[in-house]
Amino acid sequence: MRETTERVLQPAEIAEACRQLTDQGARLQMAYAWFPERGESPEVLYLADQGPGKPFPLLRCRPSQGSAQMISLATQIPLLGWYEREMTDLCGIYFAGHPEPRLLVLHEGAHPALPPLDPRYPKDQIMPYTEEAWDLPPVEGNDVQALPFGPVRGDVLESAQIAFYYIGEAILHCHPRLFFKHRGMEKRFEGLSPMLGTLVAEQISAVGSVSHALAYCQAVENACECEVPLRARCLRTVLAEMERLYNHLYYLGHLCHTTTLKVGEAQGKLLAEQCKQFNGIFTGSRFLRGLLKPGGLRRDLNLHGLRAKLNVLEPEIESYMQALETTNSHLDRLITTGHLPYQTAFDQGASGPIKRASGIERDLRHDHPYAAYDRLPIEIPVRNEGDAHARVQVRMAEIRTSVALIVRAIDEMPEGPIDTEVRLQPRAEGLGWCEGPRGSTYYCVHLDDIGTLVRVKVKSPSFSNWRVFPFTVHDTNMMDYAINEASFGLTMAGCDR
Repeated sequence: MRETTERVLQPAEIAEACRQLTDQGARLQMAYAWFPERGESPEVLYLADQGPGKPFPLLRCRPSQGSAQMISLATQIPLLGWYEREMTDLCGIYFAGHPEPRLLVLHEGAHPALPPLDPRYPKDQIMPYTEEAWDLPPVEGNDVQALPFGPVRGDVLESAQIAFYYIGEAILHCHPRLFFKHRGMEKRFEGLSPMLGTLVAEQISAVGSVSHALAYCQAVENACECEVPLRARCLRTVLAEMERLYNHLYYLGHLCHTTTLKVGEAQGKLLAEQCKQFNGIFTGSRFLRGLLKPGGLRRDLNLHGLRAKLNVLEPEIESYMQALETTNSHLDRLITTGHLPYQTAFDQGASGPIKRASGIERDLRHDHPYAAYDRLPIEIPVRNEGDAHARVQVRMAEIRTSVALIVRAIDEMPEGPIDTEVRLQPRAEGLGWCEGPRGSTYYCVHLDDIGTLVRVKVKSPSFSNWRVFPFTVHDTNMMDYAINEASFGLTMAGCDR
């Protein structure tokens, strides 16, 4: 893969290689497995980020044929815990010594004939299930009560089941059970032409349509050594920031809902709605779908009127944010709620505004510029408090940055073509990334002998942040739970995939 430095190692060498990377300041981003050949053992890949302007380290290893076993790195690098469990469920790889050797993607009672991501697994076969109890960790104590909350929850929240162990109002332990609506999106890519894969990528999470499609397109372009025209890159930047803008405004409104600030909720959601209407007016899609493709854009866009509309809306947005920051009843519910320390955020894999609110100064737009971000330098907003209010402040700063980036990109929009030919390469591999509203999105694509997709790995920010979230719930209270969850801005669709 371009933009990476690759090493092929034996399974026994992986732990030391990862330790060396972390000692040098790199941060592991994800791990995944794929089957290069039908009927053979899978290959496991570890992707890391070693900082601004540096290539991504990529470690490869392959368990011996027939064993499908490796040593778990979850005690050394905790954020890999979920990726290892995901590989166990979907690829049949057993990680010895894993501290949480329980199912993650598959629920108790699942009996797949083969690992679901094995290319021999029949796509039209429904996975057999039997009714089995949820395997929860034991919690002892005479006064401890258990509350299974969900998977059907109030309002319009997506499906998730949270098991609380609590005494009175104090939460001792929070254990989430997700993947109730796992759609097998990575499996759906198999056998598709890379030119059609964008349609799958932008369906993974509605409110992340651009970030998923953009990361996917860049992965294909990386694999096929394709250079996207400048106008297309600038238009992609505008679309990505428009997506960030309506997401963050809706986030502020929804957070007001949890603090019972009804006027703030209505105003935030109205501003988000106005931004989505701008999307519809200038692109034909409120969620900015059907626009991106490998090589550029499907069609050109005329965005000249967007600048004037944003100039009218910007003072309203600023007034709204200032009102929130001076409303004591709202701030009282946010300050100190859901504290996430720097080290926990780093070790457990926090992403996006969540990590930046805990002092981690990383943003792919700045560290590894894509689209036209190399022409539009940005400042990374960072807070160190790590609480719900800090997460709000980071998003407010990003709203201001998004408006400024959109206006500047429109003013400096070049003329020229909006797409270029993508020549599919056999056996090619590519890496793409995007800093979406919720955090870092990565795509790795693998093509077969005739240039069709054989494996697409999706690293979604909500997958990372859902893993981090319970660490902010333990030893808190029931009254703050809904506020804390809302402050993370999580989506189930992005996590379940």
